[in-house]
Amino acid sequence: MWPFPSAAEPGSGNPPFRRQPRLSWPLSPVPVVTKYFDAPETPFGTGHRGVDLAAVPDQDVLAADAGVVVFAGMVGGRPVLSVDHDGGLRTTYEPVAPKVAVGEQVYRGQVLGTVVAGHPGCPVAACLHWGVRRGEEYVDPLALTGEAGEYRLKPWGGEE
Repeated sequence: MWPFPSAAEPGSGNPPFRRQPRLSWPLSPVPVVTKYFDAPETPFGTGHRGVDLAAVPDQDVLAADAGVVVFAGMVGGRPVLSVDHDGGLRTTYEPVAPKVAVGEQVYRGQVLGTVVAGHPGCPVAACLHWGVRRGEEYVDPLALTGEAGEYRLKPWGGEE
């Protein structure tokens, strides 16, 4: 069972601890994923470098962890916000009307801004694109929340 209960329960066989997920969800309640992470084959290849989450226009966007706002501005005509976290992680949120400024320290769960409608390909009123990088490598945000992402089997290059 994932996640583990927060304390050992009689007969559960679970350890007496709960490992907190590395990141928390940027929307509350936990949203529906409308498009999953799809790692590019090469650094500049096609893919989906994050997840798209169903939202409503003007819904609060929450910091996935404590960190420092390193970018709040327009990219490709859309408002983007990025936060650096301990351990070399950077989370990116778009499209978001920011309520924080570059250089501001934020805490886990703090309102960073609000979702702006108009994310291309969004099947609902609004979507939040949430991306995570560790250094220069994009990683699946769902894996860091303790949730399972969408799994795809890739061909194995070994001999059969």
